[in-house]
Amino acid sequence: MKLMCFHLMPYTRLPDDFRERHNSVWVDVDRSLFDPAIAHRLYNEFMDELEYAAAQGFDAVCVNEHHANGYGLMPSPNLIAAALARRTSDAAICILGNSLALYNPPTRVAEEMAMIDCISGGRLIAGFPVGTPMDTCYAYGQNPSTLRARYLEAHDLVLEAWTRPETFAFNGRFNQQRYVNIWPYPLQKPHPPIWIPGGGSVETWQWCAARDYVYCYLSYFGYKAGRETMMGFWREMERLGKDRNPYRAGFLQFVGVAESREEAMRLYKEPAEYFYNRCLHVDARYASPPGYNSEATQRAKIVSQVTLAAQRAATMTGGASWDEILAKGFVIIGSPDEVADQLRTVATDLNVGHLMLLLQFGNMGRELAGHNMRLFAERVMPQLRGLFDDAWEDRWWPKPLPKPDRVVPQPEAREAAE
Repeated sequence: MKLMCFHLMPYTRLPDDFRERHNSVWVDVDRSLFDPAIAHRLYNEFMDELEYAAAQGFDAVCVNEHHANGYGLMPSPNLIAAALARRTSDAAICILGNSLALYNPPTRVAEEMAMIDCISGGRLIAGFPVGTPMDTCYAYGQNPSTLRARYLEAHDLVLEAWTRPETFAFNGRFNQQRYVNIWPYPLQKPHPPIWIPGGGSVETWQWCAARDYVYCYLSYFGYKAGRETMMGFWREMERLGKDRNPYRAGFLQFVGVAESREEAMRLYKEPAEYFYNRCLHVDARYASPPGYNSEATQRAKIVSQVTLAAQRAATMTGGASWDEILAKGFVIIGSPDEVADQLRTVATDLNVGHLMLLLQFGNMGRELAGHNMRLFAERVMPQLRGLFDDAWEDRWWPKPLPKPDRVVPQPEAREAAE
C-alpha cells in the first residue's frame, strides 16, 4: 500500500462572502482578491508542509497543475517538484500532472520532467492529464473538440523523446520538429512511471489499459461519490482482460485526524466548509464545453467531479453544510483508529493501492496541517502499510538509484547555506 501526501496549494484568503459576490473560483476569478505578499508566505508554508510530509515517511508528495484558479496556486507544478527533488531524500515526487495539450512544443515537458528525475535520483512519477475544461479550453484557449487528439500526439512525442536513442524528426498534426534530441533525458528506464489523472471517461480507462498506465481518480467528493467511477474502471479492466492489481489505480481522499472525533469535528469544520463553499464555487458555463466529452462517455452517463461541483454551485444557494460533508464522505475525520478503519474500507472496497491523502485543505494553516500530517504518519499509516503487499506487485512505482549512488540533501549543509 502506498500512502501519498497530496497538496492543492489553495489561496486561503478568499472572503467570507465569496460565494455570494463572485461568479467563480476558476477562469474569471476576481484578480483583485489576490495579494502577492500573501502568496509569498503561502508558497513557502506549503512547500514546508510537503517537505515535512516527506520527512514523516509518506511514500510520495504530490502536486498538480491549475490555471486561473483560486484553490490551486500551481500553474507550474514542475517548479514546486524541482524544489522538492532537491529538498527531500526518499519520497517519490509525483506530478499529477502536466496537461500535455497546453505545451508548445510538448518536448518542454519531456525536458523538465527529465531534469526532475535526474535531480531526484530517479524518484519521479510523471502524470499526464488531459486537463479540465477550465484549465485547457478557457484559461488556455484550446479547442475542446481537438483537445484529446492534441493530448495524445503530445504524449507520443514526449515518450519518443524519452526513449529513442537518436536524434529524430517528429511530424504530427499539431507538432512538427525537425530535431528532437532532449538533454537531459530521464534517469529511470525506459522512462518514469506514467500515471493518468482522469475524471472518469471511458477512453481514459481504455487508454490506461492499453498502455499499462495507472489510472488516478482525484475525487473532491470522497469515496462514496467516487465509488461508481472506480467500479466502472474495474469493470472495464475486466472486460479488457486486465487483472485486478490494486496498484493499477490511485484515489484521492480528504482526511482530518485528531486525538478524538470530537476534536476532529472542532479542528476541521472550518477548513472543510471553506473548501466546499468557496474553493469549489465553479461557474457551470465552464464545466462542459461542447466537444470536450466524448460520445462514449456521455452514453455511459459519467459526470466528472468538476461538472458535479458546477452543478452544486448553481443549485445550492446555501452551500454544503458540515453535516453533508461528513455524511457523504467528502472528508474522513476522526481519531487515528477511526480514520484507519475508514481508509482500510476505502482502499479495499475501491481496490486502490495508491491512496492520495489531502491533509491540507481549505484555509488550513501550517500548524494544523502539520498536526494532521504527523498524526496520520505516526498513528494511521502503520495500520495501513501491509494492505495488498502480500498479493500484488506495484509495477508502477519509481526505481531510484540506490542511496550510495544518490545525492541526499544534508541538513547541516542547508543550515550552513542559510
